[in-house]
Amino acid sequence: MSDRQFDEDEAPTYEHGSSRGDEVINRILRRGAAAIGSDDTHGHSSSDGDQFDLEDRSALRRVAGLSTELQDITDVEYRQLRLEKVILIGLWGENTLLDAENSLRELAALAETAGATVLDGLLQRRAHPDPATYLGKGKAEELKTMVAAYGADTVIADTELAPSQRRALEDVVNAKVIDRTAVILDIFAQHAKSREGKAQVELAQLEYLLPRLRGWGESMSRQAGGQAAGGVGMGSRGPGETKIELDRRRINTRMAKLRKQIVAMKPARETKRANRKRNAVPAVAIAGYTNAGKSSLLNKMTQAGVLVQNALFATLDPTVRKAKTPDGRDYTLADTVGFVRNLPHQLVEAFRSTLEEIADSDLIVHVVDASHPDPSGQIATVRNVIGEVGARDIPELIVFNKIDLADDTHRMALRGMEPNSIAVSARTGEGMDELMQTIARMLPEPNVEIAVLIPYNRGDLVSRLHLNSRIMVLDYRDNGTFVRAMVKPELAAELAAFRVVI
Repeated sequence: MSDRQFDEDEAPTYEHGSSRGDEVINRILRRGAAAIGSDDTHGHSSSDGDQFDLEDRSALRRVAGLSTELQDITDVEYRQLRLEKVILIGLWGENTLLDAENSLRELAALAETAGATVLDGLLQRRAHPDPATYLGKGKAEELKTMVAAYGADTVIADTELAPSQRRALEDVVNAKVIDRTAVILDIFAQHAKSREGKAQVELAQLEYLLPRLRGWGESMSRQAGGQAAGGVGMGSRGPGETKIELDRRRINTRMAKLRKQIVAMKPARETKRANRKRNAVPAVAIAGYTNAGKSSLLNKMTQAGVLVQNALFATLDPTVRKAKTPDGRDYTLADTVGFVRNLPHQLVEAFRSTLEEIADSDLIVHVVDASHPDPSGQIATVRNVIGEVGARDIPELIVFNKIDLADDTHRMALRGMEPNSIAVSARTGEGMDELMQTIARMLPEPNVEIAVLIPYNRGDLVSRLHLNSRIMVLDYRDNGTFVRAMVKPELAAELAAFRVVI
């Protein structure tokens, strides 16, 4: 246990037996070491735009050693909450041990992003979860001993627990028990910034909370429904609901209101998207697993200054920026929310409006973390979500980011996995020129040749020709602007009235 995240003198006396599950936990707790040579930028600039939001988000981070029970709390101390100490639990049986390790490693990263310190973990081999306490009876008792020894605040399960499982396990270990979905929702609540993003997160949280309401004591008693109830007469008549029923009704009412708000925000997005379509500007969506480097890639290509953080789900609100192909054509780049394995269904539903940027794009740049131990699993997860939002038929370009952290053997393996992929590093700039050229080649090409004479009072049409057409001749004449260009069919139809014979 000497390689854990705390000092030897502070380590608890509790030890659990040696097993392959314990070896996995030890490897997970040792994670995070930088690759050899990772500070080398290979002669490229590592700047990718100003991080305007980073200071604001850092101000809200939880800090170690700070008590929340102070007598005189200043504003800063009030905002910085004590780091929660957590223990992770998981099962492996149906999947391989490697799959279980990758999933638990991801859960540890999720917990740290949410603002917790991972102390230890427990991995049990069994085919199916125990219907009562998720872990078996013996392992649950072992977990209770671990929680007491470490002084842990919270236990996080690497799955979505049934409400009854969570309550039963809490009763055994005498500590708060949450699941993977609750951690993801907590991160989303911390990182949501826009009005729409906050509404989407709240809706997902309420959908998760509704079947998990619990009550005891007075909350389970009935309110007076008339004179007969308690014999107290006038002024005592109530709706005849328990407190938990009232809570459930209020949550349903709030959810209905949030859904209406999200629908009301849709026209603004559709208007912007319609403007881009009318101007025949191709759309490129950057999609991928969380923390694969999508925002870094957007910043490197456009100097957008979007927040970049080595944390899961750093980006929730979509960002759209303008970019140019090497031959001068305009297109838009949209940064989207990342995906994760076992992404809660209610989040996919709540963020469906955000994911429309992917469904309405002309090209999906699918970013994959080249340094991740399971890139093929990441690709499969993202493709499943892309299919759920109806974007399976859109052309896809696989981009392996963070390639500077991969050795030659790993690079060859990635190339064999996806032969038409591109390897880049948003940090060092390696492969960026090839990426820009490939995007330009895969975008819809203007393929209709026209020759038009546009009156000077229709300068808007000339502007649109400059946006996404290949102009071969541009000549200002007495009665208008003469243009010979390659354009898209829809623009050619609009310009039919101004055609001239050469």
